Amino acid sequence: MKTQPRVLIKLSGEALAGDKDHGIDPVFAKKLALDIKEIQDAGIEIALVLGGGNIFRGIAVSAQ
Repeated sequence: MKTQPRVLIKLSGEALAGDKDHGIDPVFAKKLALDIKEIQDAGIEIALVLGGGNIFRGIAVSAQ
């Protein structure tokens, strides 16, 4: 039986911030999503692991 190719992508929360100090950069996130979709459309199964530390740090900073 032939198995489908698989890839695991691990991204830190800081990577999602792009050029920002915290949070998620929507321009970077859209580009990343389109790149991941292209890989999936090529028939590769994808698993994503996303960090979220920068999101929580951003919440803490905005609360101050």
